[in-house]
Amino acid sequence: MIFVTVGTHEQPFNRLIRKIDILKGQNKIMDDVFIQIGYSTYIPKHCQYKRFISQSKMECLIKMSTIVITHGGPSSFIEALKQGKMPIVIPRQKKFNEHVNNHQLLFCKELQKRGFPIKVVISENDLYEVINDMQYTENKKFHSNNKRFNQELDALVKNMFNS
Repeated sequence: MIFVTVGTHEQPFNRLIRKIDILKGQNKIMDDVFIQIGYSTYIPKHCQYKRFISQSKMECLIKMSTIVITHGGPSSFIEALKQGKMPIVIPRQKKFNEHVNNHQLLFCKELQKRGFPIKVVISENDLYEVINDMQYTENKKFHSNNKRFNQELDALVKNMFNS
């Protein structure tokens, strides 16, 4: 199963939801797909969805999933990392009216540059290739050191906002 979450930000993230739904409708994604669509206005035709889910439901869906796709909000992709899954992260972008600025994009690029175990996808047009690579990768999990990760993430966030 593939789990997709767009979080609870009030701007739609139709670009991600539409792309996943199209890939599922074209049978390019064969797995079951569940999407947490939040305030998005695009309604999936080929995937199961719900606007909002509880934290416990999200944890359960991540655990059941072979692939986790999230927006660039840290709480969503950190939950996947906590469960030993390497998430595909698609940051919301201002130019698509998905957020008020590009902080998700900048933050995710910085994390990836520093070697954090996330796959950042900037364009939804690259999503299929990344999903396909993940489906054929034997080990979709990574071996994490959560304590070190959390310390480095905390230091990075403090550094970004104190400078």
